[in-house]
Amino acid sequence: MASIIRLLIGVPIAGAITFLLFQLMIILIFEDQVPLEEAGEELRIAISEEVDDVDIRQREVNLDDVERVDPPPPPPQIERQRAEQPNEDMSTVGGELPEFETPEMSGDNVSFDVSDRDAQPMVRIPPQYPPRAAERGTEGSCTVMFDVTPDGTPTNIQATTCDSMFERSTIRAVERWRYEPKVQDGTAVWRRGVVTRLDYQLDD
Repeated sequence: MASIIRLLIGVPIAGAITFLLFQLMIILIFEDQVPLEEAGEELRIAISEEVDDVDIRQREVNLDDVERVDPPPPPPQIERQRAEQPNEDMSTVGGELPEFETPEMSGDNVSFDVSDRDAQPMVRIPPQYPPRAAERGTEGSCTVMFDVTPDGTPTNIQATTCDSMFERSTIRAVERWRYEPKVQDGTAVWRRGVVTRLDYQLDD
């Protein structure tokens, strides 16, 4: 029942609103048009192919206008003096030179061979005192025999007469020694059978 009442009331209202909107549209459509402003004069742009001459002003430059610069004075000349040559003989000035006989450089009298030499020690590091012998207060010595290579290195080290406590320290010390090698006929060669003795003594 309520829906029928709403329908009966709403339809006339909707129809009236639609009619008013339709009338408003008609008024807007058939309203007098506003006259447009009169068109102005046409704007014409003319492009000329001829190029006007440009007046270029050139400034005349005369050489007289340039400021003259005086050149620098030449450097002073130094007079060169020549040394006077001695007129006297050298024998008169410094005394007479002693006369001596020129040695004859023959193959029999001159020899360029390097003198031979035996192996010479260069570096001899002392041995380390064995701790066990130092604790016991034991002193002793050790004799070793070894060979020296052509480059001065000891090798083939052997203990000949040595206390057992000092043998190892002696061999280790000799291994670090360095020699000038033996020279024979100008060539380094082996040196066999070098004998040396190392003594072990405690400080007081």
